[in-house]
Amino acid sequence: MSKAEKTKQFIIEKTASLFNTKGYTSTSLSDITEATGLTKGSIYGNFGNKDEVALEVYKYNSSLLSKNMARSLGEEFPTTIDKLNAFVNFYRKNWKTVFENGGCPLMNAATEADDTFPSLKKQVTQSFEGWIKKIASVIKDGQDNGEIHQTIDSDEYGSLFIMMVEGGILLAKTTEEEKYLHMALDRILFMIDKELKILPS
Repeated sequence: MSKAEKTKQFIIEKTASLFNTKGYTSTSLSDITEATGLTKGSIYGNFGNKDEVALEVYKYNSSLLSKNMARSLGEEFPTTIDKLNAFVNFYRKNWKTVFENGGCPLMNAATEADDTFPSLKKQVTQSFEGWIKKIASVIKDGQDNGEIHQTIDSDEYGSLFIMMVEGGILLAKTTEEEKYLHMALDRILFMIDKELKILPS
């Protein structure tokens, strides 16, 4: 990694929590210089403008979440049901860390990703679509190996799981009542157990 690449990475990592907490549009250049200890000239020497910093920070924040979630859906868990339960447990165990760092980066960016910041909107859309496809793929694998009912629409349940998790996070963070996230997670577990899973006869 070159010196310039190291500096860019330093800026991204130092401002990751800042952007996620304060917002991608509300974070100012002064906020960035304060967080990094670098001059405005140094920031602009590595990024074309503040929006470019914001985009790279979003990619960094979403990739961290993606890597952590990928482990939940990975080979460490042998069955499809185990993987889906691990997906739920990830949020159950890590909600405090997520909240302390400003909440879910996908949801936070989504609230700002309107027509005034189309490049961010595009990135957020790709993130959500990627997560839905990942969960749908796990469900399809479960259908192929006989764990999950063939009649289940994997894309529909992938979308539902993401909607419920994000809705639970939003309500819990807004009201400062974690019970709303747990209610959403409990409902997903119920759906996995009662709607998706093929029970032994």
